[in-house]
Amino acid sequence: MLSVPNCFLRPREAQKAADEAKARFGHIDGDHLTLLNVYHAYKQNGEDPSWCYENFINQRTLKSADNVRQQLVRIMSRYNLKLCSTDFNSRDYYVNIRRAMLSGYFMQVAHLERPGHYLTVKDNQTVHLHPSNCLDHKPEWVIYNEYVLTSRNFIRTVTDVRGEWLIDVAPHYYDLSNFPSCEAKRVLERLYNKREKEKGKARAEDEVL
Repeated sequence: MLSVPNCFLRPREAQKAADEAKARFGHIDGDHLTLLNVYHAYKQNGEDPSWCYENFINQRTLKSADNVRQQLVRIMSRYNLKLCSTDFNSRDYYVNIRRAMLSGYFMQVAHLERPGHYLTVKDNQTVHLHPSNCLDHKPEWVIYNEYVLTSRNFIRTVTDVRGEWLIDVAPHYYDLSNFPSCEAKRVLERLYNKREKEKGKARAEDEVL
């Protein structure tokens, strides 16, 4: 879904209906999972062109995304890579998807600062969430897919992630010894300290046992 054009259509004469249709796919944790909802619904509705039309979805875009997925499946099969998904009914289903996305986009992370804007991690660029995002809140940490420069700097296609995941997924990148001074660094320092205390406590419990 990220390697094809935007799947949401918004014709001038039906903007309100298009926005309402898009909102029905919205996921509380962000835009990437909203796109996943669209893809799942497209497949569940038998790739029906009339379903796409009624929901203001670009069928050509969804067809392209499906082709990309089939190519990825073939590549994984060729290299004997396991195709596995968390059970849909598991409470970790969306958590695991968000963690997996973070492991790929760990360099495209922004942190919410106290004044209400975001700073991109490492290069400290002031950015705002693009108005097209489907979040109903401002998460402390987000991954983003696009950096958009207009009259203001925006990040587009964003998803809520957790600070502790950053140091799990990419400790080499979030090494604080070469991290610029910013609020995100202070938050990460607290997370690293908390992690060390937890490790120390676990070691002490093992010694007692």
